[in-house]
Amino acid sequence: MSQGTEPRIVNLSEQFDRFEERWAPKIVARYNDNEVRLVKTEGEWVWHSHPETDELFIIVEGEFDMDFRDRTVTLGPGELLVVPRGVEHRPAARRGPVKLLLLDPEGTPNTGDVNTATHAVEL
Repeated sequence: MSQGTEPRIVNLSEQFDRFEERWAPKIVARYNDNEVRLVKTEGEWVWHSHPETDELFIIVEGEFDMDFRDRTVTLGPGELLVVPRGVEHRPAARRGPVKLLLLDPEGTPNTGDVNTATHAVEL
């Protein structure tokens, strides 16, 4: 999804309405070598880490937990969390569906391992 030479507006609400899959990232924009991804979540994801990059989560809607081996951090709409590279974590939406916006380097696997990842696709 190239931005070309013209600025492009992306309506997040409209884009979230276009899919129902959980834990399946959708690419809605690109900038430099990064992807802007939308994800709907519910329940727990897998324990994993990203040895090559930090991971940025922005909570758009719902209440979201990030489990670390020594604690759990809870976030709400309008909050963001950066998980440093190499830190093991488990994302979770335990109190209902959550909508997330992620900013990831192009091709970053959501499990930290291309063999087990749900690959991000263009929306």
